[in-house]
Amino acid sequence: MSADSVTPFGFEALPVRGALIHLSRTWRRMLRDHDYDALVTETLGHAAAATGLIAQSLKFDGTITLQIQSTGTLQMLVMQCTSELDVRGMAAVEEGTAATSFAELTSKAHCAVTVDAGDRPYQGIVEIDDRSLAASLEHYFARSVQVPSHVALLANEEFAAGILLQQVPGAPIDADDWNRLHFLIETLSPKDFTGDTSLHLIGKLFAEDDVRVYEPRPVNFRCRCSARKVEDVLKMIGEEEARQTLEEMGDIEVICEYCGRHRHFDAVDVERLFADNVVFGPDSVQ
Repeated sequence: MSADSVTPFGFEALPVRGALIHLSRTWRRMLRDHDYDALVTETLGHAAAATGLIAQSLKFDGTITLQIQSTGTLQMLVMQCTSELDVRGMAAVEEGTAATSFAELTSKAHCAVTVDAGDRPYQGIVEIDDRSLAASLEHYFARSVQVPSHVALLANEEFAAGILLQQVPGAPIDADDWNRLHFLIETLSPKDFTGDTSLHLIGKLFAEDDVRVYEPRPVNFRCRCSARKVEDVLKMIGEEEARQTLEEMGDIEVICEYCGRHRHFDAVDVERLFADNVVFGPDSVQ
């Protein structure tokens, strides 16, 4: 498996399916326009890996959104991954504060996982486990999805990675085997994701088992912001406030919190935006 991909696999003799994700270039691009501290970086990386694993585990056409809101240092975290495995994410931290643990960072937080396939979005909400995001998501799978799962997540400023194991519904598994698999994925460490990770990592982890590995799927950073969407936001703010900002600042600057792109609107742009019967040009996505 190369970096920036997710590789699904299954066990021949156990009713368990899994996937391993490794993000490198994609992850560093997500961090490029932000200055998070080490703990926030790690938590956001865990969210990036987890969201990709969840998207891989489902058959759908749409977007997965993992969102954390808390009264702790981490005010909000949003991570999105499409069914095509295009990922983007950001975190907002209370200014002037720093947490020393995941529990402090996400004090009194809830985690929402929303699956939007175009008709009626499905949302599962779970209270954050003070130990880790991985433990929180294991609760999510057990309660909201009712699929017993093991999750291991790792991240730093260079990579985001993780593994998801899930029991096949309706097929019982021996408790000792299930506990053994959990112990094995807990042995993952950052050194396992140095450079490009090959398929031998799955073989090394599960050396006692016959594992069938499937074709890796590429994961890419892709932001869906566009000039049209920014204009819609400005319209929601209203003409009076937009003109007031223009008068005070000389122009209106809008920065995408996901990709860091700057868009500027001058007096001519604002006049066009709030004029009647305007014909818009083609949308653009970066």
